[in-house]
Amino acid sequence: MNLELPSRLAPLDPGHADARALMALSEAYMGTLYPSESNHFEPPEGLRAPQGEFWGFWVGDTLVGCGGVKFHAPPDGPAYGEIKRLFVLDSARGRGAAKQLMARLEDALRARGTGLARLETGIHQPEAIGLYRRLGYAERGPFGAYAPDPLSLFMEKSLG
Repeated sequence: MNLELPSRLAPLDPGHADARALMALSEAYMGTLYPSESNHFEPPEGLRAPQGEFWGFWVGDTLVGCGGVKFHAPPDGPAYGEIKRLFVLDSARGRGAAKQLMARLEDALRARGTGLARLETGIHQPEAIGLYRRLGYAERGPFGAYAPDPLSLFMEKSLG
């Protein structure tokens, strides 16, 4: 892939064929790292408006990354957005696509007046964990419907 081509970040329907192809690659990869009960794949429908947003990152005409945020307003706690389905092709990693996707998803939360971002990731993904820590995410306990899982790492960031 020629990464010298122009790149762009734009809204993407999570049901689009290219988005589904990236999500399938992500699921296959996660399946090599974790048992099924430790994978928490959000269906594409859960990342569409009004309950979510989904974005793609293209290099030239090729979708190389995607990510979404699902909005939550629990009755017993603060509103938050959960980062879901962040994935970048191996050939495009290390070039800032994930960082740009994360910034856009955080901006979407701020635009809604939501000052808290949360995520769940796996312990066998040191690059992702490193990115989240560099972006200011800190470890916390399980949230929402998540149960404790020794293979999961739960993180959050105040956006205020």
